[in-house]
Amino acid sequence: MSKNSSIVPTLPALLLSVFIIITTGCQHDPTEIPCDGTMFGQPIAATGLDSTRCKPSCACKNFTSRTFTEEQLNTLNLWQLTQPFEELATNPYNEPLPDKDSAVCAVVIEDLANKLYRLQNFPDAGAAEDAGAIVTHFDACGLCSTLSDFAVYAKELDVGTPVRQCALANFSKPFDSLVVCIEALGFTKPCAQIWAYNARNTQAKCLQPCLDAANTAYNLPDGSLNPCLQCDEQQSGPVFKAIAGRTRRNTGVASSICRFCQEVQVVEHNYPF
Repeated sequence: MSKNSSIVPTLPALLLSVFIIITTGCQHDPTEIPCDGTMFGQPIAATGLDSTRCKPSCACKNFTSRTFTEEQLNTLNLWQLTQPFEELATNPYNEPLPDKDSAVCAVVIEDLANKLYRLQNFPDAGAAEDAGAIVTHFDACGLCSTLSDFAVYAKELDVGTPVRQCALANFSKPFDSLVVCIEALGFTKPCAQIWAYNARNTQAKCLQPCLDAANTAYNLPDGSLNPCLQCDEQQSGPVFKAIAGRTRRNTGVASSICRFCQEVQVVEHNYPF
């Protein structure tokens, strides 16, 4: 045996090394699956796409929207926010779009036994988790960030429809009547107010596209939004997102409107039920 033979791998060892390299290289990280074209949602008849095109999961993000039992949703409504939001005193659509730093909104439990919590912004999900908080949505906290409002989002796949029905039924009525109608869906009053302002702004800016799309599916064959929803997205969406905080996309909740997976945030919602 030569002096250096001890460092030369035997044939079986060499084959094993090659096998490990090959199999390791073939293992596919789900996050490497391209999101292009994949859609996230829970299709209904009005969606326009079926479950072959749109699912409550994004393989490219290794994420499936969590489902909740009726009991769990009822429990969420028992939690009390120790620093509740003030009601909207003015129409935010008449004000400049507020600047908000990049953040995630998280639930900080103050009293588990009595179900008391507060909402706090963190720079990212990792910072929230390190602090023992539970991320409830991406972007900064807003009027719809409460657990009660989340319960409505999680329960109602098609929450936009009853909101639009409220808007139509209260088209010429005082603003407060519209708020009461939306609040009756389960939203807190401040959240109902920003939904109501959003609805009134969309009626003013998107009336014709919405009339034209009255019988059009939410999603067109290519996955894009119908003209009414697209107009709402452009004309009312930025202010709504800034004031409400929570949307279905940044909350990781599948809805009847399908969204491209690139737009969806991964949120696990591991609350102490």
